[in-house]
Amino acid sequence: MKLTTIEIRKLLKQHPGWSVENGKLHRDYRFADFSQAIGFLTMAALKIEVLDHHPEWANVYNRVSVNCVTHDAGGITMKDFALAAVLDQVAKRCA
Repeated sequence: MKLTTIEIRKLLKQHPGWSVENGKLHRDYRFADFSQAIGFLTMAALKIEVLDHHPEWANVYNRVSVNCVTHDAGGITMKDFALAAVLDQVAKRCA
């Protein structure tokens, strides 16, 4: 179920570093180098498969840009915030 703007604002307070850009939950991660960024992508991919909810993401050298949106719901849902929490946990392990 698509979250309201008010619900999203409240949840963003619990997820530092995340924002809404172009109707999607967004975060940019920066790592020490390319290897750490790729390590993050690889470790995150394994957890993402279990969730069966996939982000839109891109990697350039030590940076990973992530967008989360539930296309079926037409916006941001609790699935996107659950995915954000998983990505943050993985990023901490890669830093």
